[in-house]
Order: sequence, then structure tokens, then C-alpha cells
Amino acid sequence: MTHLPNLVLDLGLILGAAGIMTLVFKKLKQPLVLGYIIAGLLVGPHVKLFPTIVELENINVWAEIGVIFLLFSLGLEFSFKKLVKVGGASSIMAGVEVAVMLLLGYLTGKLLGWNTMDSVFLGGILSISSTTIIIRAFDELGVKSKRFAGLVFGVLIVEDLVAILLMVLLSTLAVSQQFAGTEMLLAVLKLAFFLAVWFLAGIFLIPTLLKKASKLMNDETLLIVAIALCFLMVILAAQVGFSPALGAFIMGSILAETTKAEKIEHLIMSVKDLFGAIFFVSVGILINPAMIVEYAGPIAVITVVTLVGKLVSISGGGLIAGQGLKTSIQSGMSVSQIGEFSFIIATLGLSLKVTSDFLYPVAVAVSAITTFTTPYMIKLSEPLYQSVERMLPRKWKKRLNEYSSGAQSISTASDWKILLRSYVVNMVVSSVLLVAIVLLSQNYLYPFMTEEVFPGTLGRVATVSIALILMLPFLWAMAVYHPQKEAQGRIWANRNYRSLIIVLEFTRVGIAILVIGFLLNRVLSVQVALVVSLLIIGLLVLFSKRIQNFYIRIENRFMSNLNAREIAAASSMTHTLVPWDAHLTSFEVAPNAAVVGKSMIELQIREKYGINVAVIEREDRTIMAPTRDERIFPGDKIFVFGTDEQIASFGDFINEASIPVQDGATTREEVGLQKLIISSDSMLHGRTVRESGVREKTKGLIVGIEKKGRRILNPDSELVIEEGDIVWIVGSPRRVRQLEAARQKV
Repeated sequence: MTHLPNLVLDLGLILGAAGIMTLVFKKLKQPLVLGYIIAGLLVGPHVKLFPTIVELENINVWAEIGVIFLLFSLGLEFSFKKLVKVGGASSIMAGVEVAVMLLLGYLTGKLLGWNTMDSVFLGGILSISSTTIIIRAFDELGVKSKRFAGLVFGVLIVEDLVAILLMVLLSTLAVSQQFAGTEMLLAVLKLAFFLAVWFLAGIFLIPTLLKKASKLMNDETLLIVAIALCFLMVILAAQVGFSPALGAFIMGSILAETTKAEKIEHLIMSVKDLFGAIFFVSVGILINPAMIVEYAGPIAVITVVTLVGKLVSISGGGLIAGQGLKTSIQSGMSVSQIGEFSFIIATLGLSLKVTSDFLYPVAVAVSAITTFTTPYMIKLSEPLYQSVERMLPRKWKKRLNEYSSGAQSISTASDWKILLRSYVVNMVVSSVLLVAIVLLSQNYLYPFMTEEVFPGTLGRVATVSIALILMLPFLWAMAVYHPQKEAQGRIWANRNYRSLIIVLEFTRVGIAILVIGFLLNRVLSVQVALVVSLLIIGLLVLFSKRIQNFYIRIENRFMSNLNAREIAAASSMTHTLVPWDAHLTSFEVAPNAAVVGKSMIELQIREKYGINVAVIEREDRTIMAPTRDERIFPGDKIFVFGTDEQIASFGDFINEASIPVQDGATTREEVGLQKLIISSDSMLHGRTVRESGVREKTKGLIVGIEKKGRRILNPDSELVIEEGDIVWIVGSPRRVRQLEAARQKV
């Protein structure tokens, strides 16, 4: 009889148990994660009713691979650009929640008599909500289109990054065994530095690699390349002292910015599901039922702290962010559970041998209970809001409404704000890249040059020379580049501010000199390093044009790679959403334009040019579907929908130059082209364009109808909408989705 390795036997047992529990939990309509945990419990060493795994160490290796794939797929869904786009409200809510739950978790652990490390890790475990469970609950309850759901998704994105930060901080704390503020700060700075370097280098190199090799890539090669990149970053992260999971997350977030992101996500799904199942089964294997029974009291206490603490912290954060009472309470009731990252943090404590054995099963038990309560919490959110509203005094409600309205007002950025922001971003990016080049030169290039190529002084000089050549574009960007020339020019025009501009310029040059001196001082004396630094600054100014051209090419390549996914999506949307030769374009009204002061009915734009004015942006507000009495003011941005010929004719009339924008590219309320397919139960069925109420309900405009294969651009207001018609609306995607949701309920 052929002998099978224990690893194969254990893996077969794990997957067999997981497969059975998957079917059971699918039938019960419960989260599969809980099924995997129970499967692990049944085949673990603490339950003797079923066959038991033999070698737990091997399963731990598989589980660690599972964590890598889980974090890699999470990174593919994360994207740093999503984090940038997350509103201030979601960021405030997530920040308040994490701070409150860290404190509550720590205090709860102390009140239960636990040691400091157990209490600290409990705070970390309770501070992160479960993305998987929340998304599944929103899908089942049909609330994804509601306002609070968008806020919750933003909170989850911020929490993902906070979880990565917590893993680094908790690892640092576990090693030092004390709250050393300096060590914590250094750990945060180190994480921020490496995140920036990996992101900048990754976005510059990896999309270019995938693009160059696209003709050689089929599904198989793309999968292998993506996994290879993931594990290369895992190795790199481990080499610089971070967890392997962090490297996987970073590579996933880099690939999320490429045009291959959706394809990679699809290809990696099966691999992630397989190893993810192994990870969650390993979670169950470590659970001791006797431990859960023994700690039933603490589990109940921590469950209550989780449910109440997350509700209060998220709701409070929402109120601080001006989101109103109803939205805040609904958001708070949605995130009151813990999940995947909590397991990973609990596993981290075990692997570092700094937490007690009972903390892991306690965390899993709390996760299981709060997972079951999540759908009911979401359902009860509106009744809870109504009860709270009835109890609140009228004055309080009035003040909350006033605060909410004021907090959501939009202000225009000043030239100083634009200039300083651009300077800070430019300095941070340049500094990060320069420090990275210095460190690479010191740790890798210098030993190679002095030991293998040019021993002695010549090797040091060669190292410095190569490093300076690599640094020149970024030194130029730091000392000379003006990213916001227009804003700086407007400020310079005011004589009172010229001295401040001069100070800023000298500050930039001074920092550049310090960076160069930092490198040169490693091989030259301080005096010589200072003189050479000044000479290099002079060369930067002398050869500014050539260095500028090289830097601009680098910047353009980076921005092209960063925006490639959105550009590809916009390109595909052009063919899908615009079947006619028609598109959305904006014009900015000059102060001396002939149309200034005239109303829409006076201009007769549709009658003369055949186009529709869909939106007018005016200072801090957006006028959707303007009425016939709306007047044009200087500085207005007018969004119109029409064919190329119609828009060109209109452009000659309203202004000398037009400003084309991508669909929906507004800075205030999003505007885009949306389509609705009319069914027999649609509220638009059988009504004319005028009777449809689209203008009133969505603040949008019907700009086209596809009827029985015939395309009607800018349809007449008396045209009847019938079943099977495809209606195209220019307006807010959010409002159109609300209209569609209302249609589905009819």
C-alpha cells in the first residue's frame, strides 16, 4: 500500500470537512466563514467525534498562505485611489470608531483581569469590522443603494488601511513589551515610507511591465505573473521587517490600479477561495470548546461591548461629520461585528507568543455571535432612529439639522491652499524617492561597487556619481519645479505676498542642498560636501530644461499608469453609453460673453443648436436640469449634450474655446450618462417624456431613447416611453439609481 504524507491526509480532511459545511451553510443561508470555522472545530484536536488532523504545523503553513491570498485579493479590491476618494465623513467615522474601540477593548480586558498585552490585542481585534459579512448583508437586504451604505463602504476602506497599521504597531509593541512612544512613531514613519516607495515604484514599473507583455499574456500566464509579483512583494516586506500579509496587500493595491485588475481579480478568485477556506478552517482548529464554555461570561461582555461600542462610535462620528441622525445610526448599526482582520490580528498575537491561549477562541466566538446579529441590527436601524428622534428635544433636533447642513457646505479652495498643497505633495514625493535612492545606494550599490568593481575610494566616488545621476530629476523637482504656476502667478501679482513666495523657494533649495549633503557626507568631508551640493544646485538650474523634460516624461508615465484603468473604463463606456455620436461637454462662460444675463428661454439653445443644457455649475452649487427661466452668469460652467457638429456650432456661439470633460467629471455633484431599460412594471412605462417626472425626481434630463432599434436623440417631450425602450439620462448617477430602485418596487 502506498504511503501518503500526513500533509496530504490533513489537507484532504480539511477540504472534505469544509466542503460539507459549505453545503450546509449555503442551505441555511449563513456566512460560509462560520461554516469553515465549525469545520475546523470538528476536525481539530479538541473534538474526538471525527477524524483529526495529524500535523498542526503543516496546516499553519497553509493557513499563512491563505492569509497572503486573502490580503492580496483584498488589496485588489482596495486601491489607494479609492482611499483618496473616500469622503471626509467616512474617514472621520472610521477614525472615531477605531480610537473608541481600541480604548474600550483595552479597558474591558483590564476590567476582566487580563494582562496588558491581551487587553491591547483585544482592542485591536474589536476595532476592525468585517467587510465580507457587511457586503453580504447589504446584498441580501437590498440596501446597497442607500446613502448610509456608501458611507459604510468608505469606513471599511479606511479600516483596511488602519488594520495594516495596527498589525505593524502591535508587532512593534509585542517585541518591545512596552508603550514606547519613540518606537511607535518610528514604526509608523517606517510603514509610511515603505508604503510610499512601494506604491510610487510599483505604479511606475508594474503597469508598464504588464502593458509591454500584454501580447504574451493569456489567462494562465497572467495568473502566474500576478501570483509571482505577490510573493516577490511578500519576500520584500519580510526582508524589511514587515509581515508577509502587508506585502501581499500592497501588491494587490498596486495591481488594482492597472487595466488588468478585474481580470486578475477574476483569475485569483478560485485560488483565494481555496486558501481562504484553509485559513478559516485553521481558525476553527485552534478553538477549544472547553475554553469557550469557561470564558462564556467574558464572551458575553465583549459581545455587548462590540455591539454597543461600534454603534455609539460610528453614530457619534457620523454626527461629528455632519451626516444627520438617521444616516449616522444606520451606519453604526451596520458595522457592529468583527471578522477577517480580527482573526489575523488574533493569529498575530499567538504567533508572536504574546497573548494568552484563551484570547483566540474568545475572539472567534464574539465574531460568530456578531455575524449572526448583523442582519438584524441593520433591519432595526430605522426603528431605532425613529425612537431616538421621538425622545430628542425639539431644540436638539433643530441644532443637529443646522449643524448637518453647515458641515456639508462646499468651500472654494484659495490659491494659497492650492499652492501649499502642491508644494507639500511635491516635497514629500521627491523626499521619499531621494531617501529611497540613498538607502539603496548605501545598502546594495556601495558594497557591490567597492567589493566587486572598484575597490577603495574610486568605488565610493562611483557610487556617489551613479546615485546623483539617479537623484537629479527628483532634486530638480524638489528645488526648481513649479507644479502650480497659475496659482503662484496670481499670488505673486499681489506685492504683499512676494516675500513669502521667495521664502518658500529658498526653503525648497535649502532642503535639496541638505539631501545632497546627506549623501556626499558619507564619502566626503562636511565642507567639501557643502561646496559640491551648491555646485549641483547650480547645475540643476543650468541644465533645468533637459532635466525638466526627463522629469516630465517620468511624471507622465506615472500618471498614465495611475489613470490607465479609469481611461480604459471611460473608453469602453463611450461605446456602451453613447450609441450616437453624442457626448457630454462643458463650456465656461467668459465674463464678456454675449449670453451673460440671458435666460434659457431667451437663448433658445435647443431650438437653435439641437443640444440640451443638462447642468450648470455656479460657484458652490450645481443646478441640475436648469429650467427655462434660469439665467446665465459670468463664470458658470455649462454642461451640454449633443453631437460633435452641434457642440462645435454651440461653442462658436457661447465662447471661443470649449472644455471637454469625461462623463461625470464634476467637482461638486457627480454628473454622468445613465441608461434605464423600461420594463412592463416601470413607472415610466406608458408615459410621455414630460409626464415621466425624470427632471423632477432625478434633477436630470432625458437626452436619448432607443425605441425598436431606432435611436432618437433629444426626444420630443410628447414622445411616449414604451416597454423595451432604452432611456438615456444625463444627471446624477445616485439620483438615477434611486429612480431605478423606486421602479423596482412598483
